[in-house]
Amino acid sequence: MEVDDVSVREQLFHNKVREIFICVLLFTCLYILSYLILTHFKKNADYITTDDIEDATVNKIALWLCTFTLSVAVCAVLLLPISILSNEVLLTFPHSYYMQWLNGSLIHGLWNLVFLFSNLSLVFLMPFAYFFTESEGFVGCKKGVMARVYETAVVLLLLTLLVLGMVWVGVALLNNTARESLYDVWECYLPYLYSAISLFGVLLLLLCTPFGLSRMFSVTGSLLVKPGLLENVEVEMNCAAFEEASLSRKLNRGSTSCRISVNVEPLRMQFLGIQAKRIALQMRRRASPWQRNLFYPLAMLLLLALTVVCVLMVCFHVLELLFDETAMPRGMGDPRLGTTSFSMFGSLGAAVQVILIMYLMVSSVVGFYSSPLFAFLLPHTQDTNLTQIIGNCVSLLVLSSALPVFSRTLGITRFDLLGDFGRYNWLGNFHIVFLYNILFAGLTSACLINTLTWTVQRELIRAFGIYINQSKCISKASIYMKQCLTGRYVYGPVS
Repeated sequence: MEVDDVSVREQLFHNKVREIFICVLLFTCLYILSYLILTHFKKNADYITTDDIEDATVNKIALWLCTFTLSVAVCAVLLLPISILSNEVLLTFPHSYYMQWLNGSLIHGLWNLVFLFSNLSLVFLMPFAYFFTESEGFVGCKKGVMARVYETAVVLLLLTLLVLGMVWVGVALLNNTARESLYDVWECYLPYLYSAISLFGVLLLLLCTPFGLSRMFSVTGSLLVKPGLLENVEVEMNCAAFEEASLSRKLNRGSTSCRISVNVEPLRMQFLGIQAKRIALQMRRRASPWQRNLFYPLAMLLLLALTVVCVLMVCFHVLELLFDETAMPRGMGDPRLGTTSFSMFGSLGAAVQVILIMYLMVSSVVGFYSSPLFAFLLPHTQDTNLTQIIGNCVSLLVLSSALPVFSRTLGITRFDLLGDFGRYNWLGNFHIVFLYNILFAGLTSACLINTLTWTVQRELIRAFGIYINQSKCISKASIYMKQCLTGRYVYGPVS
């Protein structure tokens, strides 16, 4: 009996070590990827003096915290796809020796770690990084990194006490005894705070995703080479070449002129932008006919199909909410992977669910950066300061941590939420979930219809304008030829 107990404990120990090793390996890969992404956008600065070296150390620590936050955000995006694909793999290979490490305990642990680190990053790490970069140390103390750490810790402590004090006073006004209100702050109202943060993220996804789904067509169209019917690359390249030559003459005139002071820097930036545009147009002109006539229509059809499938799945989920109680999003304690598929179409349906979840996430990010409220956060290559990086990491973490709840609420997947993700208070409210689905379907349909109709109108107006310009050019050319033949162009009209 004791030997059996020892073997069971050893097996549990080895399973736990294996899960920790897999989680650390996954997080290390995501951390390296996030660091490469942030260093690609971060503005480079030269540090020479002692104070600059101190600022460099502070910025490096803040960058590490931002990298940690971004890696948690990427892991939150991958939670549902990893869970769905793991279930399908275990269904396909139920008795495979090489798939024994893939179990419900590992997936459940990933969900708990992502929930813990996402709240830790939102509540502590990102505020610490922001105040740390803005701090200078207390007056009268010795300057250094530790002085900034002390100031940041004091500011965070005061901010925490201020927020908790306001919450405690508000609870005490509603209740009679202050002791019970303090207990309620820790036991009852902190879960409500987590629910409020998740609800804010889900509402942000509700606003950004429909707009992003409509913007995906224009963004994809700008990245691909359009057919000749929709785009005349030759004319655009000639216009860019003429503009580049004009700016080049202005730059040469401004640099050689001594009498007139010309601000050359804006002209130089405009010249570099036009030059980059001309080079990009040259690359587009060299595209093969397959790229020009096949890839663009296929990409547009694929985006349209994905968007229509999303809307249809949400509409079907609305009907399920009316007639089936199990369609409501809820938490799941023990994920029994490998028993049943989470899609009625099997592995194909699970693959479609994963594609739709990733498509919705990309669309939400596109809609977020395309909205006028958050357009200033759009990062630029080697030209994004640390404050903007902190804001981007916080925004992406809010969006990505709400993605599992968002996908389950819309019925994109039937995989129930694990860990603390399924303990949000508003998930059990039928009216909130039903209204959320209706709003998403309505907003997405309206944005899609508006995008398609406006695109057709714009192309018709553009084609009509090109026809008018061509007819004017032909008429002017014919008049010019007649004048040249009759000699009136040289000598003028005869009176």
